[in-house]
Amino acid sequence: MSSGSARVPWQRVDGVLLLDKPPGVSSNAALQAARRLYRARKAGHSGTLDPLATGLLPCLFGEATKFGAELLDAEKTYEATVALGVTTTTGDAEGEVVERRPVAVGTADVERVLARFRGPISQVPPAYSALKHEGRPLYEYARAGVPVERPPRAVTIHELALRRFGGDSLDVTVRCSKGTYVRTLAEDVGRELGCGAHVAGLRRTAVGRFSIADAVRLTALEALGPDARDAHLQPVDAVVGHLPAVAVADPAAARFRRGQTVAAPPLAAGRFRVYHADGAFIGIGEIGSGELRPRRLVRQDAASPEAVRTAA
Repeated sequence: MSSGSARVPWQRVDGVLLLDKPPGVSSNAALQAARRLYRARKAGHSGTLDPLATGLLPCLFGEATKFGAELLDAEKTYEATVALGVTTTTGDAEGEVVERRPVAVGTADVERVLARFRGPISQVPPAYSALKHEGRPLYEYARAGVPVERPPRAVTIHELALRRFGGDSLDVTVRCSKGTYVRTLAEDVGRELGCGAHVAGLRRTAVGRFSIADAVRLTALEALGPDARDAHLQPVDAVVGHLPAVAVADPAAARFRRGQTVAAPPLAAGRFRVYHADGAFIGIGEIGSGELRPRRLVRQDAASPEAVRTAA
């Protein structure tokens, strides 16, 4: 299905790669490195990690890219090291130091402040972020010294657990909703503690049902042959594994594949991953009023690799 040779044409590759992103590279750079290894014609990732951060970066190839929004909307889990007493321009260790303040807090103080940030909260996105304002990312305005209003956004911190407190730093586990910035959370915690703070280290350990335990590093992929490398790809429907499944037999399955609404099985309303009776994944459908409506479909030849161009 794929090859590591630079002379092999770009290929049709459909699946999900759970990549353990290294530090010091952007999410897109890590994605493109993986894409070149698989010679994948089409690729995307689901949720940017800052260059400083490491950890789980789901890379989507081919038909899997159609379902990327499912992972963007999923809960994320992080392990963060928060340095107290120092604030930076970016909220992490990559920024310039803005202020240093003495740290005079204990474990009880930290636990009390962390409790304030559990549950639904409001966050102001960081100035150095990829969020767009009038078509341009916020970090471009920040680098140019142009102030931009950043309306607060509602997010939810499902879990915020203190793993270690070392006097001037602390390690926490954060499980949060989409749109949460751990850098902003660290800054807000530091502000409440009265000493300021920034993220000194960040590792993403879960995205929805996907875990870092199943991820692979780029260096490990590079050392593998094509067959062993392909073994790390999960099927397209792994992206929507959180949805309940429903099977449809022909002739209804054939109509559904063509984007037509069909009679629904006797199930509760909601979204489903839809399979042909033979087990082939068809896509996402939604049941309501006794009907099964197509919402996102895979190509019928999704399992067939296709060389589309020759590498330069």
